[in-house]
Amino acid sequence: MRPVSTVVTVGNFDGVHAGHAAIVRRARALAAPNGGSVVVLAFDPHPLSRLAPERAPQPLTTFPERAELLRQAGADIVERLEPTEALLRLSPEAFVEWVVERHNPGVWIEGQDFRFGHGRAGSVETLQQLGGPLGFTVELAPTVSVALSDHTVVPASSSLTRWMLSHGRARDAWSMLGRPYRLGGQVVRGDRRGRTLGFPTANFESPTILPADGVYAAVATLPGGARHPAALSVGSKPQFGGLTRTAEAFILDAPTDPGTAHLPGLTEYGWQLALDVVGWIRDQMRFDSIERLVAQMERDCARVRGTVHSLTIPTPAHAAP
Repeated sequence: MRPVSTVVTVGNFDGVHAGHAAIVRRARALAAPNGGSVVVLAFDPHPLSRLAPERAPQPLTTFPERAELLRQAGADIVERLEPTEALLRLSPEAFVEWVVERHNPGVWIEGQDFRFGHGRAGSVETLQQLGGPLGFTVELAPTVSVALSDHTVVPASSSLTRWMLSHGRARDAWSMLGRPYRLGGQVVRGDRRGRTLGFPTANFESPTILPADGVYAAVATLPGGARHPAALSVGSKPQFGGLTRTAEAFILDAPTDPGTAHLPGLTEYGWQLALDVVGWIRDQMRFDSIERLVAQMERDCARVRGTVHSLTIPTPAHAAP
């Protein structure tokens, strides 16, 4: 076997959840003694976007976000793998040879359910069989489990994270990811109704999955780095007969230019907003008057402040024995 100069891992890594981060940290530990590098090969978009577009999951992260999270976990190189027809048609053996030719790994590390190659025919057993002749060892990372708010313990996974978000379980998504789910995008013009109610909101278009309809507590990060509590509303605005799901945020306690709803130094639209979703507040609903809606929005903002100001980190992830 060659010295461990490069440690490689391959996958989707969408969301970079607690299990993904554990794989990269272990790769970093394996590479460190010899001053080696950690190479993460991440498919983007998901291979199902080509194989079965109707079943392709909505992303939890953009690729730049994913790459940055992987580097924070310990990766030196994050290479985007575009799921072209040619790449997806490679047999397991041909795919491994392709990776070895490009990166010459001393160790290849994966989770225990890793599948690869045309038709997902390759398994970790296949990888182990190929490793000897091709000069690398295979390390299997233990499954990482997380404790949820209902006291169940489940394996960290991207699909479960999406399920948590689709059911409004923001704190459980936080547990799964090891950090709050970040939703963001470019601020765009909305119906401008919020300012007439005394709650001017930033409407934004996000390239990643929206959580379930509802009102959430969030922490907004503005382009200059300032952070503020924010009330995030996701849904079709049932009070006003809306049909399209949208996301908008009312940023609390942020200064505005006199006589306007503009944040200092920012244009009205076109800037990037990031929201760390930290808690569930309530369902979307229709009220019997605008006055009652406004009164509820005031209560929502009070709960958002309380939630953000009393943040605690959920039970940390741990590796299964």
